[in-house]
Amino acid sequence: MDTTKTPSDTTKKPSELAFKITGDWATQSKQLKAKYPQLTDADLKFEPGKEAHLLSSLQSRLHKSREEVIEIIKNVQLAKV
Repeated sequence: MDTTKTPSDTTKKPSELAFKITGDWATQSKQLKAKYPQLTDADLKFEPGKEAHLLSSLQSRLHKSREEVIEIIKNVQLAKV
């Protein structure tokens, strides 16, 4: 019997784990749009459970890595309005 773990079992980076949007996305998206004027409403459209699509859109538009985009969103989530 083979009891070895597959690489996907043990090599997931924190950045590859599921990322969840928390808080008021309408407010957060306005803050992102103010900080990054190249973002459009379409880029910032978010549906619960579709974080991966949002991250991909922002990565493409901002020319940043997934990790950088997650960090940008986290900073906005932590910012006080």
